[in-house]
Amino acid sequence: MKVEIISIGDELLIGQTVNTNVSWLGETLSKAGSEIIKTVAISDKKEEIISSLNHVYEDTECVIITGGLGPTKDDITKYTLAEYFGSTLENDPHTLSKIEAFFSQRKRPMLASNYKQAELPTACTILENDYGTAAGMWFEKNNKIYISLPGVPYEMQGIMTEQAIPKLKERFKLKSMYYKTALTQGIGESFLAEKIAKWENQVYKEGFSLAYLPSSGIVKLRITSAHGSDDTEKINDLFKALEMQIPNHFFGYDRDTLPQIIGQQLIDKKLTIGTVESCTAGMLASQISSIPGASAYYEGALLTYSYNIKSSLANVPESLIIEHGAVSEPVAKAMAENGRKILGVDICISTTGIAGPGGGTETKPVGMVWIAIATKSGTTSKMMQFSKHRERNIKMTVLTALNLLRLALND
Repeated sequence: MKVEIISIGDELLIGQTVNTNVSWLGETLSKAGSEIIKTVAISDKKEEIISSLNHVYEDTECVIITGGLGPTKDDITKYTLAEYFGSTLENDPHTLSKIEAFFSQRKRPMLASNYKQAELPTACTILENDYGTAAGMWFEKNNKIYISLPGVPYEMQGIMTEQAIPKLKERFKLKSMYYKTALTQGIGESFLAEKIAKWENQVYKEGFSLAYLPSSGIVKLRITSAHGSDDTEKINDLFKALEMQIPNHFFGYDRDTLPQIIGQQLIDKKLTIGTVESCTAGMLASQISSIPGASAYYEGALLTYSYNIKSSLANVPESLIIEHGAVSEPVAKAMAENGRKILGVDICISTTGIAGPGGGTETKPVGMVWIAIATKSGTTSKMMQFSKHRERNIKMTVLTALNLLRLALND
């Protein structure tokens, strides 16, 4: 089944809202055996909606439309679709009763605009919304299916999962695809491709497709099978071989995160951890402590941004900072070692660097970062040279620190 997605909303066009609906629909429909051939975001204007519908590809079988079904005056999708499909609006008693129950349960009054949400095109099959007040709509025209959904993500997902996808599977006899994604850190896409070239050839030899999905600090590798879960074992074996080939970079699958993996490692080893941060300004602590149950292993942090606080809070000798500079291996090690004692933890990790855009020198340019990890058996450190972009440097430092911590816990 070939699918187009039309996302309606000015907020999407001006960057005020990230279009997570397209991401979710793409992943969910692909797994269900569909092919997404086009996505477009348009404004809340009648002529734009009609133009997009008129320009749907000839071989498209299903068009999914999100947004514009709310109770306010700028929500015009329902009215535009009624006109496009030559339909009138009529009050649907069942939809109205659901809306009334929605407000009654929350002890909130209904407005006239909420009553109007029960007025739906007579040409549509109603897709019930168990999570909000805007019903979904299923239209058919010229051998194509048009599904209109609310833009609120959890409402859209509920209608798609519980009603629309089962109907689509029945209509098109869709065969679910299967894919699994490996996560890597600390190696660029081109370097990774060169390193695993033989493995990649084996993936293709097995009849699967492989996609490289790079993002800031992480490269994902997705294997896709057109034969559903029948190929699960083969794909698992391929990824086991990959893990053995790049153990320093491979850290998990699909929705795994480095903080989750590190948290489990610390729990398994019954270890505690603390952080001493400079250039990352608490972001490393935030990531480690973001996991439910982190209090079982995370004790706390020292935020030592200035020279004075490095000395007074983390007990880094002023003479060490003067001799080597705040961004140096000796200072990073002192931060981690002293932090371990002050916080009373088994492991302490520190970061110090020049995030930018200013502050760099010829010998210590913007993007230079030192990371140190202190344990009872000693202290290790690593210098990284990132870019001139401040936010990217901070994010890369956090990701690199987490991966180094993962590797240290593997030893």
